[in-house]
Amino acid sequence: MPRDVGELLSLLDLETIDDNLFRGAQQDSVLPRVFGGQVAAQALVAASRTTDPAYVVHSLHSYFLQPGDTGAPIVYDVEELRSGRSFATRRVLARQHGRPIFVMTTDFQKPEDGLEHQDAFPDDVPAPEDCFDPQAGRGEELSEWGAISMRYVGSSADLLPEDPQRPGRQRFWLRIDGELPDDPLVHAAAFAYASDMMFLRNAMLPHAVRPGSPSVQAASLDHAIWFHETPDFNQWHLFATDSPWAGHARGLNHGHFFDETGRMVATVSQESLMRPKGDVLDRLREGETP
Repeated sequence: MPRDVGELLSLLDLETIDDNLFRGAQQDSVLPRVFGGQVAAQALVAASRTTDPAYVVHSLHSYFLQPGDTGAPIVYDVEELRSGRSFATRRVLARQHGRPIFVMTTDFQKPEDGLEHQDAFPDDVPAPEDCFDPQAGRGEELSEWGAISMRYVGSSADLLPEDPQRPGRQRFWLRIDGELPDDPLVHAAAFAYASDMMFLRNAMLPHAVRPGSPSVQAASLDHAIWFHETPDFNQWHLFATDSPWAGHARGLNHGHFFDETGRMVATVSQESLMRPKGDVLDRLREGETP
């Protein structure tokens, strides 16, 4: 995983193997599997390489099929489904060792004007400079996200006001730690990378469980992004997230990205696996912390 902007840009600079066929590099990682945001970002770059630059990405919908191997490159096979006057659609299949690990459908649109509205920026959110830096002095896993600056606002487990109607909430500021080039695709891909950070944690918050806990098997199952605006990831963006539901060993997570002016830039949704192990369910039902 990239520890600085240069390493992130290297990850996003795919090698062209053949028409509509690309290869994404890997970097050393302490994680047991490839970070989902990396695969999504590389797949978006692959799809964009086959699309006229007049079109801008507006959405992507993806599924994580198999855990990715951090020691092997990923091959991205792009299928051109449509290239119309207003929209272009691409399907990307990512493979390692001859097997599919990830599939994405992404849609691009030529910019046009239309009716506008959005939800309001959340109330009482402190500025990034007034928030805690969770990466300072932390372990190797967070240090591997060194290309992304993070400032923690709070969650339903700490710092945020109690809200029984929404028991799984989290808010934090994100931006690139450095400077990205003036290329909308690079900013969108970096955004896709960061959109998977700390996300599945939302559905675990009401149950006092954290990703990596031996009591629960956790993994991202799918991931969707709607780009409402072209992001400038050199600037801070608030990622306001919540989990409206969990059950059947799965949890649903939603989130909105806002820039510092209050403009909603993107919306993200993800369903995650959160399969309890051993007697965890019995202990939770008895009010214990796993």
